[in-house]
Amino acid sequence: MAQESAVTRPGPGTSALHDAIARVQASISSVILGQEALVQRLLIALLTNNHALVEGVPGLAKTLTVSALARSIDATFTRIQFTPDLLPADIVGTLVFNPREADFSVRRGPIFANVVLADEINRAPAKVQSALLEAMQERQVSIGGDTLPLPDPFLVLATQNPIEHEGTYPLPEAQLDRFMLKVLVDYPPRDAERAILKRAIEGDDTELTPVVTRDEVLALRAAVAAVEVNERLREYILRIMEATRQPARFQLEALAPLIEFGASPRASVFLARAAQANAFIEGRDYVLPDDVKSLAPDVLRHRIVTTYEAEARGVDVEAIIEQLLGGVGIP
Repeated sequence: MAQESAVTRPGPGTSALHDAIARVQASISSVILGQEALVQRLLIALLTNNHALVEGVPGLAKTLTVSALARSIDATFTRIQFTPDLLPADIVGTLVFNPREADFSVRRGPIFANVVLADEINRAPAKVQSALLEAMQERQVSIGGDTLPLPDPFLVLATQNPIEHEGTYPLPEAQLDRFMLKVLVDYPPRDAERAILKRAIEGDDTELTPVVTRDEVLALRAAVAAVEVNERLREYILRIMEATRQPARFQLEALAPLIEFGASPRASVFLARAAQANAFIEGRDYVLPDDVKSLAPDVLRHRIVTTYEAEARGVDVEAIIEQLLGGVGIP
């Protein structure tokens, strides 16, 4: 589809910023093979200053990918292994009594980092999830009556194991809604797995060093926010969201008994912002319908709540999203 409105032309330095994001991609890809979609989704989260939930079976390099992202952008990185006995203080920190000064001081927890990997996030109880929710939404934590800001940039990249449910706690819908994207990680292609096996047997001495600075990351975020989203694409995004709530309006009556709750307005914003970042990563300063369609499943799959009828009929949320995108036309 041709852009209906005038496209914003790249300003001074835009080309250099495109080169910067290409360097980050190349840096991560030097150690991560066969997970290009995951790398791109994590970059989208970084460029829009949002959080991402990553779901996949063990052994797919989810943790390594997040670590490689942090090392490539000169960011502080922490990994928190979520367990049923985890306490909020284990994440945000606590007050520690200093007997020499007869006073309490704040000991900051691992949440005070630019990139936080919340590994197996669904293994922690509700109080821990509540503390993490404040950090994700407000970008601050409360310790002993004091409110402490978190560093900028601040990303929570969480992982879930889809095949093990014993000892897990389903994430509250309010917390799921704070994740911009839910990314499903699949097995790598055969050629990529062959290269992974070769590296494991022969050894790999690749060492990642920062390829962009923190200031460049902030400049990249500003450039992404300036990417053009014309009125027709804004209308397209709104139609997709409306179809999740009232599918019959778009001749999708068969989906009505399968969807209990549709996506919130936050999903509209997230889809537009994700499309902007995707366009920027691909070297454009304007959004295309393909940007919206390719990212809609990642934005919607954890926001659409299906009914018992959908479960009984064996219709999952992926199939529902596919039908929604097939039935909603581009205005």
